[in-house]
Amino acid sequence: MNFPIDISEESGVRYLHFGSTWIQGAMRIARPWNLELEYTQEMMVSLLLRDDSRWPRKVLTIGLGTASLTKFLYRNHPLAHLTVVEIEPAVVAAARQFFKLPEDPKRIDLVIGDGAEYMLNNNNRFDLILVDGFDENARPGALDTLPFYQSCRAHLSDDGILAVNLLARSRGFEASSLRIMEAFSDRALVFPSCESGNAIAFAAARNLVKVSFSDLKENALALKESTGLNLLPTLARLAQAKTCLNDTLML
Repeated sequence: MNFPIDISEESGVRYLHFGSTWIQGAMRIARPWNLELEYTQEMMVSLLLRDDSRWPRKVLTIGLGTASLTKFLYRNHPLAHLTVVEIEPAVVAAARQFFKLPEDPKRIDLVIGDGAEYMLNNNNRFDLILVDGFDENARPGALDTLPFYQSCRAHLSDDGILAVNLLARSRGFEASSLRIMEAFSDRALVFPSCESGNAIAFAAARNLVKVSFSDLKENALALKESTGLNLLPTLARLAQAKTCLNDTLML
């Protein structure tokens, strides 16, 4: 791909750009393990959907960016093994140099390659698959196709969950949502978009996800206590959208 990598800083936050003003990731310099951007925080709603405190044990992230998701899980889920697939070597170099990507090959398997091809060419199963891959023009390419989402489904464990970052303001947003729904036999839910215009889609393939809003709030309070991440505003926005029947999130 070979697009330019730019780093900027403002008000204590360091940003990653791919040759434009489009923000590809961010890190608050004083708190490098925290999730700075709202959409990355919302992708961690995944952690509220399973009761097992040891879940997830195997995580795949497609698209490294500033390594925000990887660093958060590395710090807060010490039993988890993290596989990251990033197509652009310069992004990996920037994450190491400017964004404190941990050097720990025992827990972090860093693969430089195409995420869609990776899904087609391995037999691993994951408890959590996080997809956040865009080029310099904010296009996901093969990471937003029906075959890719179908391969994600095939690579999920019994309790596995997929979380995908979508751009709600793009013309292809509705089509992207429909592709995920089709790939997962309608067992998917797209959260209302956050202020940045990102919307997170969640999907499950095997074991049912059925969590009441009261349990979601309880799980969110526990997550806030253990990690500092506050997902209560996200849950409030989801409740206001009335997209969950009987105040229960089901996948």
